[in-house]
Amino acid sequence: QVQLVESGGGSVQSGGSLTLSCAASEYTYRYCMAWFRQAPGKEREGVAVIGSDRSTRYADSVKGRFTISQDNAKNTLYLQMNSLKPEDTAVYYCAFRGRWPCPLDRSLYTYWGQGTQVTVSS
Repeated sequence: QVQLVESGGGSVQSGGSLTLSCAASEYTYRYCMAWFRQAPGKEREGVAVIGSDRSTRYADSVKGRFTISQDNAKNTLYLQMNSLKPEDTAVYYCAFRGRWPCPLDRSLYTYWGQGTQVTVSS
């Protein structure tokens, strides 16, 4: 069982930056690690995903502003968020899928972190 622990959330003004981290207890040979977010009253949506082959995919709403990366030596996933907007406000979750491909479909991810709040004020 893969355990995920997020950190790095907080409050920032519009246009600011935050970096989220997600420490994983282990990786498998082929995997996908993703960030999802859920705003109040909305469904959980995919933000970005990175595969064990280093391929990445982003939601259109964050392209050019967010960057997903990983440090395999530390078993840690990151999400660098720049030019933040109030509509980015949500609880952000990291998720793990132990196989390819790597879609941004929450139903295909097996393990989830507890979530970290990101609040962007105008």
